[in-house]
Amino acid sequence: MQLPIPPSSLTLKINDNNKVIELLNIGDVNILKDPGLTDIEFKVLLPGQELPFAVYPNGFRMPEYYLERFEKYKVEKKPVKFIVSRVSPWGEPLFDTNMLVGVGSYTIEEKAGETGDIWIDIKLKQYKEYKTQVVEIKAIEGNKATVTVKEERPAKTPTKTYTVKPGDTLWAIAKRELNDGSKYSEIAKLNNISNPNLIHPGQVLRLR
Repeated sequence: MQLPIPPSSLTLKINDNNKVIELLNIGDVNILKDPGLTDIEFKVLLPGQELPFAVYPNGFRMPEYYLERFEKYKVEKKPVKFIVSRVSPWGEPLFDTNMLVGVGSYTIEEKAGETGDIWIDIKLKQYKEYKTQVVEIKAIEGNKATVTVKEERPAKTPTKTYTVKPGDTLWAIAKRELNDGSKYSEIAKLNNISNPNLIHPGQVLRLR
């Protein structure tokens, strides 16, 4: 889903997992740890009528369409891909933001005099895939218990799809959605595409 109008501001907060402890005769020391999950927050306009400066890849959509999608992401409890493509005023590409996120809280606002328009203030949090382990206690000898890993399984990864837009190529889709353009051949194989150069707008592709 592409928002029709980019937000005027975007906040990304890289959380800190460092820990400060006090040592005898030294005082406070800072124990450096890996960075925490990134928090993302922005406010965006969902126009109730088609505007000349808005972008609609699949045609004009009313605000209800976007609100339903946000609600779906929240209810299904699945991560979604958050992508921001930045371009300089003279047309050169800048750095991108591309990460899995979970939809957090969001506020819906309607303003007097802006009939049909909806403002949404949304918070996202970075999502990292993880694995779970199943352990069992094999034996207890004295006061000691022996614990071993019985099974290891990855967390479930939701099936991901992408709808082809005009001008798309498999390489560009793989680069944008999977962070690796060389995976275009995997997408082609997954979707039984014999010629990776032949895709058409509106085609729905499985990405994993």
